Amino acid sequence: MPAITVGLDGSPESLAAADWAAREATQREKSLCLLHAGDPLGSLYIPYMGVPAPGAVEALRDWSAHLLGEAESRLAERHPDLRITTRQSAAEAVPALLAAAQDTELLVLGSRALGTVTGFLLGSVALSIVARTDRPVVLVRAGEHAEDEHVPDATGAASDTTQYRDVVLGLDLEEPGDAAVEFAFETARRRLTGLRVVHGWNPATAYGYGAFVDSGLTADMAEETRHGLSDVLRPWKEKFPEVEVRAQAVVGSAGRHLVHASRDASLVVVGRKTRHALAGGRFGPVAHAVLHHASAPVAVVPHG
Repeated sequence: MPAITVGLDGSPESLAAADWAAREATQREKSLCLLHAGDPLGSLYIPYMGVPAPGAVEALRDWSAHLLGEAESRLAERHPDLRITTRQSAAEAVPALLAAAQDTELLVLGSRALGTVTGFLLGSVALSIVARTDRPVVLVRAGEHAEDEHVPDATGAASDTTQYRDVVLGLDLEEPGDAAVEFAFETARRRLTGLRVVHGWNPATAYGYGAFVDSGLTADMAEETRHGLSDVLRPWKEKFPEVEVRAQAVVGSAGRHLVHASRDASLVVVGRKTRHALAGGRFGPVAHAVLHHASAPVAVVPHG
């Protein structure tokens, strides 16, 4: 079973995802599978009586094989010790990727570029996969480069040999999600970098609408939240003593703070409650904000 599988469709974002997946697989000393699924030719052939035009199927297979071969060669040159396999699937992209996710430790997908009004994942294949799989998925935007994950060098120039930027974790104290927490700690440990943990809380929940705000009660709640955050993280800090942890209990939804933190992060990690994945899948407000607006790669880790 490949440790990491990346979905390729020839788009800039999928090629960036392949680069990220190759770097991750090399760091983990694991194998990488390049998967192409679905029909990239789209309207290049016209079905007649339910049958594709002559040569269309062969053209699709040739295009897919060329795409995979080119990507494999490029990645093998950059990562000569990485074991790479390729796979073609005639199935539609979503079911093929969902099936592939079950046979891999980590699925990596490209996501649309930032800057659109609706956000870079809305309506994409990637969003459908993330919402429905019970395996971790990392989403990588087009234009992502290795040096983006590292701090600048002494001259301020971009570099892929300096220390990694922090890993950022969004943490819900009511349902922390051990799988997401462990994923974040393990990634920070492997990258020899720090872990920044962000938890959002709302003091207004203690008051009715329009009620008088008691500053003393709010201060007590803030202290209780900080203690709760410390309690949740304590066993993980003991398990990963080499990881330097900075924990923040911020007022309001953590989503906005995570998006801001993503500008200086190598990876943002959020959990997703699998029991909420109804028809079409659901996300909480924090994951929703991060998936649509984070500027760093995002790992979505399902938990019960």
